[in-house]
Amino acid sequence: MRYLLKIKYDGSKFYGFQRLNALPTIQKEIEEALFKIYQENIVIKGAGRTDKGVHAYGQRAHFEVNKKLPKLDLKRAINSLISEYIYVSEVKEVDCNFHARFNVKQKRYEYKINVGEYNPLEKDYCLQLNYPLDIAKIEEASKIFLGVHDFENFISGTRDNYVAKIDKVDINYQDNILTIGFEGKSFYRYMVRGLVGALIDVGKGKVSIEKLEDSLAKKSKQRFSVALPNGLYLIDIKY
Repeated sequence: MRYLLKIKYDGSKFYGFQRLNALPTIQKEIEEALFKIYQENIVIKGAGRTDKGVHAYGQRAHFEVNKKLPKLDLKRAINSLISEYIYVSEVKEVDCNFHARFNVKQKRYEYKINVGEYNPLEKDYCLQLNYPLDIAKIEEASKIFLGVHDFENFISGTRDNYVAKIDKVDINYQDNILTIGFEGKSFYRYMVRGLVGALIDVGKGKVSIEKLEDSLAKKSKQRFSVALPNGLYLIDIKY
């Protein structure tokens, strides 16, 4: 049987999603819970890897198990065995060919920025920029990311292909909190944080929209700021 999980977590308490030896991660917590339930080693495969400090409302992961426990309430059992900073909000059986990563049709990320007074209670959950930004300029600049582009200058690490499609970018500003949302099928390492960092540079007046366009078109190799992980949320994944 193959099961798909929907997972929420407070990323400030973990070293990311992926298992890292003895360090606390979301994958490690859930796999250890599944071992206690099924008495066998089970590997969960996530829809993507969130970094240390990144939060999630709708992370997805699947796993396969050889035996079925008829009276088991799997959702309740997992939640009773994992950290209080993780919650499995949904468990459902899926086709044996389903893959949490390869079957993704769209992901939504949101990044939260406090441009008002510093708030120590939200420092792990919202970037404390505490600096006024030109919101109109950010909204104008964000539109250049829409569509298919080569995002090499906005991600970390090397890979064979840097091309991705962004279907939607939206900006919401309320009570000194700026929220920037991105929707698309594929996001590479640090990509959302790189895009947000670039938009912050534009909003501060440090970088022109033209320079952003040149870097996106790879007419230049200019790099921009990379936003910290604490303001980033994986909101939802659609299949």
